[in-house]
Amino acid sequence: MLKFSIPQWHAWAPGIESVDAWREWAQCPFIPSTDTRAPTPDLGFLPAMQRRRLSPLARMAVGSAWPLTRDGETLPMVYASHHGETTRGYELLHTLAQDQPLSPTSFSLSVHNACAGMWSILRHDTTETVALSVQGDGLESAIVEASLLLAAGHCAVLVVLAEEQPPASYTAWIDDIPFPYALALRLTEGQDFQLKLLAPMAGEPATPAAARVSIPVAGDPAALTAGAHATPTASESIALPNPLNLLRHLALGSRAWTHSHPRRQWRWQHSS
Repeated sequence: MLKFSIPQWHAWAPGIESVDAWREWAQCPFIPSTDTRAPTPDLGFLPAMQRRRLSPLARMAVGSAWPLTRDGETLPMVYASHHGETTRGYELLHTLAQDQPLSPTSFSLSVHNACAGMWSILRHDTTETVALSVQGDGLESAIVEASLLLAAGHCAVLVVLAEEQPPASYTAWIDDIPFPYALALRLTEGQDFQLKLLAPMAGEPATPAAARVSIPVAGDPAALTAGAHATPTASESIALPNPLNLLRHLALGSRAWTHSHPRRQWRWQHSS
């Protein structure tokens, strides 16, 4: 069993940026519209030249984690993503298919640990970083890594999870990202949270990999993005990735919940 505290968290999705906005979303989850004037977080704290080097995924990761650090503070980071830089990767493949030369910059920024590397450069932080390629319970894998760093003597660890909307050509294979999002957690030693791995009993049927919530649906497809103030005529059930489900519980102040994976279950408890 792991024990730790989360004194601060920050998250971003299109149109959902403040803690109050996430609390409203948690009470009545909806799919935010990606057609917005601010498709990525505002990174006004960075020089324009540095902002231009960041992909949408990197902007989400940096924009979520930055408010959790103080000026000049150096912290280890655990960055986790299932699909990573899918947009950059797709653009590179498209360029190859046209027999065009690849951009060395785009290639170097398409690797899975690019976001963690850019964070180190932007923060002038040489503290260790861990980049994880994860699946359904990647959130818990990142928490385990962060707990190991805390046990090694670090006073705090940043955990950042981010996913971008995949290119349209990938939608037949990528169905676990209802909308682009990033979640950053500041973990410290403490007793506020407990995380325990529960192995399914022998012969127990596989459980779904993500919690499901009802999303309002009306005759107009725009109702899917209308939010808590919509007047739905029906609803549909969608699976929330574990980071978004954790966001719901953090925003709602839940005391206990379980994240399920086909081969294991993770039991969360919040004691304060």
